[in-house]
Amino acid sequence: MAQYNSVTPEIIEQLKAAVSCQVYTGEDVNADYARDEMPIYGTRMPEVAIDVTSTEDVAAIMKICNENHIPVTCRGAGTGLAGACTPIAGGVVICTTKMKKILGYDTDNFVVHVQPGVLLNDLAEDALKQGLLYPPDPGEKFATLGGNVATNAGGMRAVKYGATRDYVSAMTVVLPSGEIVKFGSNVSKTSSGYSLLNLMIGSEGTLGIITELTLKLIPAPKQTVSLIVPFEDLQTAIATVPLFKKNHMNPQALEFFEREILISSEEYLGKAVFPRNVGGTDVGAYLLVTFDGNTQDEIDAMVEQGAELVLEAGAMDVLVADSPTKMKDAWAARSSFLEGIEEQTKLLDECDVVVPVSRIADFVGYFKSIEGNYDFAVKSFGHAGDGNLHIYTCANDMDLDEFKKQVDDFMNHIYDKATEMGGLVSGEHGIGMGKIDYLARSVGATNMKLMEEIKKVFDPNLILNPGKVCYKL
Repeated sequence: MAQYNSVTPEIIEQLKAAVSCQVYTGEDVNADYARDEMPIYGTRMPEVAIDVTSTEDVAAIMKICNENHIPVTCRGAGTGLAGACTPIAGGVVICTTKMKKILGYDTDNFVVHVQPGVLLNDLAEDALKQGLLYPPDPGEKFATLGGNVATNAGGMRAVKYGATRDYVSAMTVVLPSGEIVKFGSNVSKTSSGYSLLNLMIGSEGTLGIITELTLKLIPAPKQTVSLIVPFEDLQTAIATVPLFKKNHMNPQALEFFEREILISSEEYLGKAVFPRNVGGTDVGAYLLVTFDGNTQDEIDAMVEQGAELVLEAGAMDVLVADSPTKMKDAWAARSSFLEGIEEQTKLLDECDVVVPVSRIADFVGYFKSIEGNYDFAVKSFGHAGDGNLHIYTCANDMDLDEFKKQVDDFMNHIYDKATEMGGLVSGEHGIGMGKIDYLARSVGATNMKLMEEIKKVFDPNLILNPGKVCYKL
């Protein structure tokens, strides 16, 4: 077990002298730095917070903290859902949100150079002005790119374009020792030793702190269209999903959600977009499908084929969102699911389990069959095209300890079922401190030991984001 020291007045003075930015202590520390978006896993204020502005600032902080065995937690916008940026050992929080420059585009090689505090939304909008697309599209558009890379965020477009990992070419990293290193390169392929770049992606700030990124871009598709597809029940909706690839269709996004979670979102937004009743029959679930292409004829053919496919599979109707306003409204409702749940729920926990696409319907059937055994409500939605499901446990009137006890039992059952089906504990949100036990149960002692040993190679003193991913405090 690692031993940590407190931050003394002398160390605070060292930090102030070593960096070019403000060092906050005591009541001046932002209260948000005690948690992420899932406080059910716990909160703790750091002793010191530093809003860094350069790689050199980060290196100086890490050198001082490593020499003095002081824990350090790095955070971006704090939008994570697994407690990964919660400073559970106290110490120092490094926040990268002020490192928010888009450093430049290399249009010959289709990459962009950015600092880690750039928001996903800002890069997406700026790239489109260049006629380019940054394909990763996580639901939280105001997360930082550094956070996206640290969790290997997925999102809506992963079904066609892949997750964040697939768009990271290179990065600058500060190691726990304070050394500055570069991983990766702007080349198309490599067989040059172990991929340290890919070790960093998804490591949740436990191996090093990312201070610069080179990200891949593609030419932006010229046309997009979305289909809103209502079904009587969720099972029928999900059973339709594998048919798209079997029929050689390649949607940009393919989402599913239930009626109840849609209502929460539309009430939060104050706008109804999706039909709740078709021909006198209540809608129970929906698919939201987006296609992209370079010509209108190409898009029209996709819409015609897609509509025919879902109607034959049992869809109640097909609504075409073929204008920017209609598409914006449809995807705004989808993107606000979590906010809608949060507004109406006092106690909340979630999992973002991933299973093979062919097993989605079976997995949904399983958790539906056991949810009645518990006193909380279960709401679900997810990325149907890649098998990543978001399952939320929600309560307003339960005792906190009883809620946690029942949720743990429920989670153990559904994670065990996912493992049995060939799935994994997290598709995109990460492990943080909230999912360590479930990960260990899923992957086994040998795999956990390998991860622990990798952590120790990068961070011998175990000071960087302690108590996350592969070992507990």
